[in-house]
Amino acid sequence: MTDDTLRTAFDRLHAASRREPAPDHKTRRDRLMRLRAMIADHTEAFAEAISADFGVRSKTETRLLEVAPIYNAIRHARSHLRAWMKPSPSHVDMSFLPSRAWVRHEPLGVVGIISPWNYPLQLALSPLVDVLAAGNRALIKPSELTPRFSDLLQEIVAKTYSPEEVAVVTGGPDVAAAFSALPFDHLIFTGSTSIGRKVMAAAAPNLTPVTLELGGKSPAIVCEDYDMQKAAHSIAFGKFLNAGQTCIAPDYVLAPKARTRPLAEALLAHARSSYPTLADNDDYTAIISPRHYDRLANALADAREKGATALQIEDPAAAQQRKLPPTVLLDTPPDSLFLTEEIFGPVLPVVGYDSLEEALDFVNAHDRPLALYAFSNSSRTREHILDRAISGGVTLNGTLLHIAQDSMPFGGVGASGIGAYHGYEGFKRFSHARAVFETGFLNVFERLGPPWGAAADLVVKTMARR
Repeated sequence: MTDDTLRTAFDRLHAASRREPAPDHKTRRDRLMRLRAMIADHTEAFAEAISADFGVRSKTETRLLEVAPIYNAIRHARSHLRAWMKPSPSHVDMSFLPSRAWVRHEPLGVVGIISPWNYPLQLALSPLVDVLAAGNRALIKPSELTPRFSDLLQEIVAKTYSPEEVAVVTGGPDVAAAFSALPFDHLIFTGSTSIGRKVMAAAAPNLTPVTLELGGKSPAIVCEDYDMQKAAHSIAFGKFLNAGQTCIAPDYVLAPKARTRPLAEALLAHARSSYPTLADNDDYTAIISPRHYDRLANALADAREKGATALQIEDPAAAQQRKLPPTVLLDTPPDSLFLTEEIFGPVLPVVGYDSLEEALDFVNAHDRPLALYAFSNSSRTREHILDRAISGGVTLNGTLLHIAQDSMPFGGVGASGIGAYHGYEGFKRFSHARAVFETGFLNVFERLGPPWGAAADLVVKTMARR
């Protein structure tokens, strides 16, 4: 795609957003229902394309982790949209009576969506639900690492929406860079922290506000009082879905030192139960590209060479399909990639601690993560962990599930992101909260002057005493 073609697509959306700045409820609902029908009609085609892009990607996981959440998001938005769109009355201070005030949530205009490869359908279209609910137009740039899916999405969106409502553009990093530099009314990016910085820099000259959904090292803290098998089951489930290529997957586990080895063995046992074979197993997903596979395989070899113990499901044929076996690490070197960078693969270090405070200090020594998982039967302990360790979101005594709640915001903090969306929070994120004040029959402030006199002085003194 050329820069001229990209700019033409944007300009068409931009002109429509200025010509019709505030679509009514019927129009927004129709756009949401067309999105639902589009997904329903093409679910299997999307799953096939995504699996082909990965080499092997579980189609059940595509339906469960990508399609179903979008359905839920559409249902939630459709159910609440009329109420969200209503102006919200605001309190008026007695000094300004008689008058009234309210807030209108109005569309921003054109929102750019840059989506990643790991959940290409959900992370392109889940933001779109909130964007459309808020009355905006959207231009979507999916990842070049999922070319079959990206081409299919472009084709199907073009059949579902007019180019003045929603459009998809495809291409590599050069297109993404040009896309980020367009004068959007808002830009949402999901991906790595390093690329997020580039997106934010490209958006800055246009003063384009950004929502950045990034990642980081999301910890799972297992406390002494929690059943080890239950913790292992939840953590293994959250970690090895999509072969660990999930932005909120547990990135490392902190456990009492005496329990690290038994916990590691339990984690691997649950992984083996879920994936008894790897090669020719359609339930176990391949690593997205040779570059990403080599990064993980080389880091694993380096960690072993430096003394790490790797518990791993053995399947020599898996490498031929670019499948990295579920692996649990003990005694991981502190300078290993697995303890210094977001892993984004099916390798899970287990780190021992002597006290919960030591574990929390370990978490706080890293950038604030996108997710945090804490396993304890004690509400006081869980509350202490929440107080001491900041993260984008939290699931207690489980993993991943906070992202599926449309009634709650989803987003990062610090290096794991800027801003949150989903449900009402997404509606507000992609809206402008416009303050409206209507004066009453008596405007006291205008009666005070100028020229200013004793009445103005009295008002100032009265307000200062309140």
